[in-house]
Amino acid sequence: MSTKKDNFSEKDKKYMSLALSLASARHGLTGDNPSVGCVIVKNDEIISIGQTSYNGRPHAEYNAIKNSNETLKGSTMYVTLEPCNHYGQTPPCTKIIIKNKINKVIYSVVDVDKKVKGKSFKILRSKNIIVKKGLLNEEINNFYKPYFFNRKNKLPYVTGKIAVSKNNLIYSKGAKRITDTHSDKLTHFLRYKNDSLMISYKTLNEDNPKLDCRLEGLRKYSPKRIILDNNLEMNINSYIFRTANKNNTVIFYKKADKAKILIFKKKGIQLMKSSLLKNGNFDVKLILKKLHILSCRNLLVEGGNELSNSFIKKRLFNQFYLFKSPKSLSKLVAYKEFNCFKDLSKKYKIRNKVKTQLGKDSITLYKK
Repeated sequence: MSTKKDNFSEKDKKYMSLALSLASARHGLTGDNPSVGCVIVKNDEIISIGQTSYNGRPHAEYNAIKNSNETLKGSTMYVTLEPCNHYGQTPPCTKIIIKNKINKVIYSVVDVDKKVKGKSFKILRSKNIIVKKGLLNEEINNFYKPYFFNRKNKLPYVTGKIAVSKNNLIYSKGAKRITDTHSDKLTHFLRYKNDSLMISYKTLNEDNPKLDCRLEGLRKYSPKRIILDNNLEMNINSYIFRTANKNNTVIFYKKADKAKILIFKKKGIQLMKSSLLKNGNFDVKLILKKLHILSCRNLLVEGGNELSNSFIKKRLFNQFYLFKSPKSLSKLVAYKEFNCFKDLSKKYKIRNKVKTQLGKDSITLYKK
């Protein structure tokens, strides 16, 4: 294998940038598999594109080849991640690349999967296919951070989100909304980009949320609802309970009487028994491990102060969005404060020191 650095043209960068856009569009929607983008070029013209299918199969390379209406002999394939080379539920992408006589393969990032890592390069080169790697490496490596994290740690990549008023309240009786409609749309976009969403039963009982994505045309990509409910105290008249089934709702609990368990099981809800810590709270690190086993790869936590604080103190968020409204809420009636600012600043770095403005609200993104 050559160690010299490959040189790439502006056209190469343009095609790989398109492949990255294709991959980005499917982030969070490809199940256990990473989202990959693929572009096939012949005679300086794009002749086909492909993305990883919803739920992960078929792969982007297969889809791009299948989508082409002309012979691929002599073409160049641009793909964001090293093509797979092993049999799984589908044949290896390297096999279909070789079969279709593609002349050159340029991929950006080496796959961290041990079954793939570095092997595809050798397989394709052995068939006299020109292979180059590293194009837009920094940008695409950043895109695959959640996938790399999943593979290395056997945990979902966790995004936190909370909205606070100017005087740092997350709830005030009688106030229906803290942030404006622009922030609401970003919240729904985050729900679209994560396969699962976690709240506590307390938030559920207080707010009766829907926890779905309400962006036009994307409702069917709403995340699976993950509820932390020690004694199965959630309101059975709530929207979440009424719309629950075995595919969209998981509840973690510690103990409950048999009659109550039966009510939840009759709804088809997936009940997961989990242990508590000495302080009586769930061991959220253990729950994350269980969620990974359940194929959760990207988790959004829309918790209140208590749940958010438990993740922050243990540094379990990979990134955290703090939405801040310019309006203050009343402290004359029942209210709740967000008091995790000190731990956020201590345990996370602010990605951009200048806060992003979205409509009337400011948004600060904290990252590990």
